[in-house]
Amino acid sequence: ISEKENKFSIVEVNSETDFVARNNEFIKFVEEISKLALLNSGKMEDILISKMENKKKVKDNLVTLISKIGEKIILRRSNFIGTDKYLNFFYIHAAIKKNIGKIGVLVSLKTTKPKNELVELGKQLSMHIAALSPLALDKEDLDRTILNKEKEIISEELKNNGKDSKIIAKITEGKLNKFINDNTLLNQEWIIEPKKKVKEVLKEAGGKDKIEVKKFIRFKVGEGV
Repeated sequence: ISEKENKFSIVEVNSETDFVARNNEFIKFVEEISKLALLNSGKMEDILISKMENKKKVKDNLVTLISKIGEKIILRRSNFIGTDKYLNFFYIHAAIKKNIGKIGVLVSLKTTKPKNELVELGKQLSMHIAALSPLALDKEDLDRTILNKEKEIISEELKNNGKDSKIIAKITEGKLNKFINDNTLLNQEWIIEPKKKVKEVLKEAGGKDKIEVKKFIRFKVGEGV
């Protein structure tokens, strides 16, 4: 993750082993890529053709690094948040160096509160996202394909357990609602105080000033590969 004046970029670079991931030359490459990601608003196609400190393009330096280290290295994905309208925060989990680690989170909040009053909440919210890995912000943001697939899995499991068809629909609905709550940020139990949901914590913290999550991004190295 790189940051400057409320702008943040996040980039994932994959290697085949942890040994390479801790190699100083690899880390230096990643740090420079991260800075270029910030300059290019997280657009991978622009990052790859950007020139690095040695005046060579990123894609050419990548080929050189692969041949030197002897492992496949991939610039997998990148993203960016940056606007004067919102307050942005970040968190790195299991950091091996400043702003470099296995899980990175960016989160963007809309509120009239000053940022200095929300530094702790912004960090805690980012840590919550890193730990609980929400798939979406709220129910309506969840991918319908994921919901339909989950519904099929639940129904099939109930049928295999010999449940009566009359109650399958009711049980499925209950289990699906739990899946939605467990996987949407605003409906998740707050990791610091599980009796409260995230949306309740935001409401309390905002007081008269509403706090709204506009966007969050979570990258975990190698996830989904």
